[in-house]
Amino acid sequence: MTHLTMTALFLSALLLSSGIRLWLSLRQAAHVRGHRDAVPVEFAGGIDLASHQKAADYTLAKGRHGRFDLAWGLVWVLLLTLGGGLQLMHDTVSTVFDPTGLWHGIALFGLLSVSGFLWELPGSLYYTFSLEARFGFNKTTAALFLSDLAKSTLISVLIGAPLLWCVLWLMRSMGAHWWIWTWGVLIAFNLAAMVIYPVFIAPLFNKFEPLKDEALAARVTQLLSRCGFRAKGLFVMDGSRRSGHGNAYFTGFGAAKRIVFYDTLLETLNPDEVEAVLAHELGHFKHRHIVQRVAVFALLSFILFALLGWLGQQDAFFNGLGVSSRSEALTLILFSLLLAPFTFPLTPLMSYWSRKHEFEADAYAVAHARADDLVSALVKLYRDNASTLTPDPLHSLFYDSHPPAAIRIAHLKAAA
Repeated sequence: MTHLTMTALFLSALLLSSGIRLWLSLRQAAHVRGHRDAVPVEFAGGIDLASHQKAADYTLAKGRHGRFDLAWGLVWVLLLTLGGGLQLMHDTVSTVFDPTGLWHGIALFGLLSVSGFLWELPGSLYYTFSLEARFGFNKTTAALFLSDLAKSTLISVLIGAPLLWCVLWLMRSMGAHWWIWTWGVLIAFNLAAMVIYPVFIAPLFNKFEPLKDEALAARVTQLLSRCGFRAKGLFVMDGSRRSGHGNAYFTGFGAAKRIVFYDTLLETLNPDEVEAVLAHELGHFKHRHIVQRVAVFALLSFILFALLGWLGQQDAFFNGLGVSSRSEALTLILFSLLLAPFTFPLTPLMSYWSRKHEFEADAYAVAHARADDLVSALVKLYRDNASTLTPDPLHSLFYDSHPPAAIRIAHLKAAA
């Protein structure tokens, strides 16, 4: 493979995936706009026209921001690769660190991270403090934003730098099959993070207090007992510090599993509805959806690391992407830039698989709680989170990890 072939493949994948994403976004905007002035019949009793129109406007605003992000990100990738940005960063770091040393690679990742953060900062600030605020969702203050940033940076340095050093050392020291060792280390790290994150890291950003509503706690405990689920505890998270969106989730792995309710969720739903939502989440556990996703991630990452091991030996891989130097860090960075456009065709397959899991979890919830309670809970969440009830079918098929509202409600009502 020549470097011109690599360049052509890269540009083709990047522009094609970006073009499809833009086309799907415009389809979504046209479909949502066309259905803005009428609440779908099946939701007429639970969502008023004003709420429906707010959801449409919110979806349209997020779509416009997403298209800006798409173009902004495309420019960034091209600047880094064919524009010579990565080579410039490599040469800049080489004035301070020995280019043959591991610390050079860590410094290069650090410079790239800071540059990428600054590039994305305008869009991030606009989304949080303008778009989300305009629709009444943002609760993040400037002080909280800066505090989160400082904590995230510190965690990245304390955890990310040693992990990166280990990966770079393996790439340099373990011969042609370094990618197998690296894959094993990263899988082990991800599994450990599932245990460590909810106990030690998440509390740095949010307060997690035991569920104080004794009646609700008793109902939840009975549901867990009926379903054969054991959890480390029931917690309420102060999600309202940052956002008006509501949610509930499981976190952790093995004995460290926790059930977490957003405080905004408990303010919105009644106890019957909370129980139904939790039964749905238990369905994911009972069907081993998390285990399945971990296994698929491990398999896909193994294939990708094998590909990375081969590409790292090809001169065309570097030259075709605008880099004349060679290093372990550049190999990882260039491969990460290739991942998004070349794995884009997997998006609808993963979305379909996720929607299948949601239907299975809904069926489990109906077997252990009332379908009507789950329906009413979902309607409230659609309303309060300003989720569109009328997504474009093709856009939804491609991206949505959850079934469209109308289809999901129809399935639940049929089950009821």
